[in-house]
Amino acid sequence: MNVNKVVLKLFLMVMALSVSSGIKAQQLDPVLQELIQKGLNKSYQLNSYRIDAEQAQVDQQLAKSVFLPKITVNGSFVRLNDDLSLDDDTQDLLMATQKLVIKEAVGLPFNTPFPDNIPLQDIPNLQNKNILKSSVDLDWVLFSGFEASNALKASQHKETSLNYVGLAEKDKIALNIIEAYDKLALVKASKKVLITSEKYLNEQVFYVTKAIENGLTTPLSRKKLELAQQQLAAKQLEFEHNNILLIEVLHQLTGESKANLELLDPQLGSFTMTDTAPTEKRNEVKALEEAEKATLYQAKMAQSNFIPKVAIKGHYEILEDDLSILDPRWFIGAGVKWNVFDGNQSRLKSKKAVLESQKYRDQIEDAEEMIALSVTKAQLTYESALQNTKIVHKEIELADDTYEMVDKQYRNNLASINDVLDALNDVEKANFKLQESYFKERRAVANMLHAKGVLTY
Repeated sequence: MNVNKVVLKLFLMVMALSVSSGIKAQQLDPVLQELIQKGLNKSYQLNSYRIDAEQAQVDQQLAKSVFLPKITVNGSFVRLNDDLSLDDDTQDLLMATQKLVIKEAVGLPFNTPFPDNIPLQDIPNLQNKNILKSSVDLDWVLFSGFEASNALKASQHKETSLNYVGLAEKDKIALNIIEAYDKLALVKASKKVLITSEKYLNEQVFYVTKAIENGLTTPLSRKKLELAQQQLAAKQLEFEHNNILLIEVLHQLTGESKANLELLDPQLGSFTMTDTAPTEKRNEVKALEEAEKATLYQAKMAQSNFIPKVAIKGHYEILEDDLSILDPRWFIGAGVKWNVFDGNQSRLKSKKAVLESQKYRDQIEDAEEMIALSVTKAQLTYESALQNTKIVHKEIELADDTYEMVDKQYRNNLASINDVLDALNDVEKANFKLQESYFKERRAVANMLHAKGVLTY
């Protein structure tokens, strides 16, 4: 067996090892798992969903706080243009009454003139013109007509929906990173194929050079090999460009340094798919279902506007010096508020929320249909990729044997250098196709697991 045959067999053995060590479904490379976790930590969109969920939690606390007593301390100063007092006739009547009471108390007859040495009290103002007040108010809702409880449930379902949206976004991020990682593996595998092709060409150049020196072939054969080397160099440049681009993509997705990403050496291999797990409800569907429930509770919240509300009201005056004679020092009471007609606003708000819930129901049904279709599509793609892999293995075997035969014929002047280059090109293409087939297998499996809602990372 010549050197070319040995090199090709070694290369195929390496590829076979990659297949035998191919990861099973959901058993990802630890390096890939670490990149996914870094991508999840870096995602701005995930952080936005987390903040939205926290806002929904705050809404729940606001709904609960409706039943907590509200205590406020008030202070004010008012200056009137004048004191508020009784009219002159009323004041004269009150002064005369005061004199009668005093005379009766000291035992003076009714018709006796009132003594000048006995002081009389001035009639107090109803309200002094300088009014300084400070008070404490209590407002305590005892029953909100189920409005607060419905708002609480709506916020809870909204939070759950946002959490599921975040999980769905995690799946998308993971799929993007897995795809970029596998593409990098495909590029790395193509590099190995190019290296093998370069070895073949170098051997042919060496052989042709010796043949020219011995007059066994013409310099045209060497020029053809030089052209093939230039074409190979173009493919190697394309590899470098693809490698740089994928490093940039992974850097953007994960935040990992480019220096570390350049050290990666991912391997492609077949996914070993056992009996696929039963389909679980996707996070996108769960998010829509929770959003639907939230809108239904919003509709109930609007309807509860017509249920009577019960509350307690309390008031206490801290300063009493400037109170009018009609102002109480404190009071407490209970009241009922019953909204009988609000101009159809509550009814229309409820109707709007119900219509919104119907939209979510339509989206749920559409999503379930699309998911079922994607599962079928991924399954068919995977089966096709498996079959294609078997075919490509045969193509590699045929290309290998053809190249060995043509190489022998060329060395015995029974074939042209073009035949050798064509056979070499077939070997290169077959090995590329094998890596591409592995890539398609892995993409189909990842998409199928995601469609079934069982993708883990």
